[in-house]
Amino acid sequence: MGGGYLADSNTTKRMLAQTLKQQMAHMPFSKIRVSEICAACGVSRKSFYYHFRDKYDLVDWIFRSEFISKVRPDRYENAWAFLEDICAYFYRERVFYSAAIKIYGQNSFLESFSEAMEPFMQNFLRQIICSAHNSEFAQNFLTDAFLCSLVRWLRGPDILPPERYLDHLRQLLVDLSHHILFLEGIDTPSKKENA
Repeated sequence: MGGGYLADSNTTKRMLAQTLKQQMAHMPFSKIRVSEICAACGVSRKSFYYHFRDKYDLVDWIFRSEFISKVRPDRYENAWAFLEDICAYFYRERVFYSAAIKIYGQNSFLESFSEAMEPFMQNFLRQIICSAHNSEFAQNFLTDAFLCSLVRWLRGPDILPPERYLDHLRQLLVDLSHHILFLEGIDTPSKKENA
């Protein structure tokens, strides 16, 4: 009996989530009312408030159930594979996330998004930051930089495909590394080839 109720509960949540996503594709989040979400998918307001505090809570649930709960760090062989996976996901769901990150105020999705993503990013950045010197600073800096870049990417009017976005990111990191090594007077393969 308990299993059937859980299945019904998850079905209701998914219906509400899908309806909200459809509405966010066509109108600003601020204009969407809980009563409209319920009417569009045939769920009572009482049922909505049984599952969610408000529409902000539903947005957060979509992010946590569709992404956070499915991210398993042990699935990835390296940090870059992780970045490829999350960028592909956000690109597939770009209509929803480009609207969600515009939700400001007390229930800002962006704040929730950053807090949830931070431990995942830091976990993978530990793999590529070899030096123990200032590793916490490096993790924090790169986490903040990537999250800001990800948000700017999702907000853009003509969002690049994830492969191109990551190519730009990879090339930027390579160019930046070569420049810093050049300033430090350390030979890089490209410097030797040009010599």
